[in-house]
Parts: sequence; C-alpha cells; structure tokens
Amino acid sequence: MENLKLNYYFKHTDEFEHKELFENCTYPWEALAKVTPMLEEKVVKPDLKINNGNLGEFVSIKGNYIIGEGTQIHANVSIEGPVIIGKNVTIQSGALIRPGCVIGDNCVIGHGAEIKHSIIQNKAKVQSLTFAGDSIIGKSTRVGSGTILSNRRFDQKNITVKNSKGEKVDVGTDFFGAIVGDNTRLGANCTTLPGSFIGEYTWILPTVQIRGFVPSEKRIFPVSSTRIEENPKVELK
Repeated sequence: MENLKLNYYFKHTDEFEHKELFENCTYPWEALAKVTPMLEEKVVKPDLKINNGNLGEFVSIKGNYIIGEGTQIHANVSIEGPVIIGKNVTIQSGALIRPGCVIGDNCVIGHGAEIKHSIIQNKAKVQSLTFAGDSIIGKSTRVGSGTILSNRRFDQKNITVKNSKGEKVDVGTDFFGAIVGDNTRLGANCTTLPGSFIGEYTWILPTVQIRGFVPSEKRIFPVSSTRIEENPKVELK
C-alpha cells in the first residue's frame, strides 16, 4: 500500500499550523477523519468566533470559526463553521466554505468555489467555480477553474481505493474526494472521481477525468476526437 501512504503525497506537513492532523497517520483518510474532532476541541467547545481578517460587503459567517491575520474575504462569501482559515488567505466573491474546512496560510479560494470538509495546505489555490469535498490538497498545489473533486459514489457505498497490488481498500466512509499531492496542478474543468489519488509534481491538463491512482511527476493529457457532419440551415427562435 505504498502508493496510498500519506508521505507519498505530502512532504511539508510540519509547516502546516495544524500539523497534528497528520501526526501518527499512515494514510490520508486517517487525517481527514481527525478534522471534525480537532475543530470540536479547538473551535466549537471554546465557542470561538475570532476574525482577524478583513470582510467585504454582505459576508455571512455562521457557527464557530478562526480567521487569521491579513486574510481578505470578499463580498458575498458564505462561511459555515466550524472552520479554521489561516493567515493572508484570499477568499473571492461568492465562495462557500462549508463546515469542517481547515485552510492554511497564503491560500486562494476563487470566485464561486465551494469547499467542504477539506484540508487545504499552505499556498494552495482552488480557483473559481471549483468544488472540493472531503479532500486534501497539498502545499502550493493549483486546482483550476471549474474542476470538480467529487466525493460520493452514485450508489452511496463506502469509497474503495486500489493499492499497488490492485487490491481494493475500504477507506471506511461514503464521503471521500481526492488526495492531491504537493506542487501538483489540475487544469480547468478536470474531474476526479471519489477516491482519486494524485502524486506530487504532477500536471493534469484541462478537461481530464481522473479515476484511481496517478503517480508523482507525471503529465496527463486529454484524449479526444471530434466528428464533423453537414448541418441543415435552421432558423432558431
């Protein structure tokens, strides 16, 4: 199961302010499982509502939260706690931050993006109109506009992933998105199916659909074909 281990994807967890999420974890889904208890202990029980950032017009914040210094939250952003948002983060207009998010320092969350129960490590960017659910995004990783990190199977069964031997491993939950390694880049309008694992320094070019495991330091191209036929003249209403 070497290709599923946490340290294959993330080499900078010691730099993350909430590095305890990764401590004593062998696999990434173990770190995700620690998010809710950590937020309960650090944010919910003390009933914290700390904002050291700057809020634009019509920002809605509910529940418990910590927002770090220098963070800029633009107009019409919705934040549903419990969440922790780090320092010098930019959250652009219309974004939705749902419960269970831990966002590191110097990150960017784009216009209209939706983040749910995810760990976003330092310097990562999740661009406009993107969805990331139940995922971990590595340091300095870029997730392009319109990308979907989908987090639930159609049949709502537990997510399974394949190890290096091709054996299926049950991650123990029916909500599990993508593990995206450090310094990786996903182009616009990519889709990752639930339980996708993408190694560090890999580039996924625009419109590619990812399923399963993608090794580190790879470049993935879309394969497409088109067909051209004659089209009658039709006057549209």
